[in-house]
Amino acid sequence: YNLTADEKQKISMGRGLVRSDVSAILFDEPLTVIDPHHKWLLRRQLKQVHERFNLTMIYVTHDQLEAMTFADEVAVMIEGQVVQIGAPHELFESPAHTFVGYFIGSPGMNIVPCQVGHGEAIVDGIRIAVDPALAAKAQRQGGKLELGIRPEYLGLSNEAAAGRIAVRVSHIEDLGTYRIITVQMGTHSLRVKLPEEQNLHGEDAFLYFPPERTKLYAESLLVHT
Repeated sequence: YNLTADEKQKISMGRGLVRSDVSAILFDEPLTVIDPHHKWLLRRQLKQVHERFNLTMIYVTHDQLEAMTFADEVAVMIEGQVVQIGAPHELFESPAHTFVGYFIGSPGMNIVPCQVGHGEAIVDGIRIAVDPALAAKAQRQGGKLELGIRPEYLGLSNEAAAGRIAVRVSHIEDLGTYRIITVQMGTHSLRVKLPEEQNLHGEDAFLYFPPERTKLYAESLLVHT
């Protein structure tokens, strides 16, 4: 019938949605060949169909934006193993595995190797305040320890203050409404997401880790208090 690939894909989705003899509908990468504008429209329409008819939909995708905007619950898998199931905000705020932290978010979570001691995380000899109970539990668990924090939650300023860490700005990426700042802390590069209106000048800056937003991971799994 000389149909294009995206037309075939849309017809296939429609045929699945109108069937009345199924209890669940499986979508396996259904929007891969759809152009970006129509992809956005179809995501919205699928969401409306789901809410109106209360259909059970299982939606498989490698696109985190599709997963986070479309789903009520997201299951993240690594090599066939489910590492976390939760609402989109749960995956963003408290990734249960370092892979979830890195995969979910744009850019993903900063994750660096660390040690813990005296209620602090230690990265390249730099002491970073964390929840003392979290540090104590991570120390008891042992193994490979890592610190994780989302670029949105890091503070960055040209002004020195207590609790701030001296870093060097190595790259600034201007994305219109916000900027991604890459800084060098010890031997590690970290990314910071700043609003466009925040002024930053020169290569010297000071980084702040909010303790309530700073996560610890033992053997890639989130440490809970």
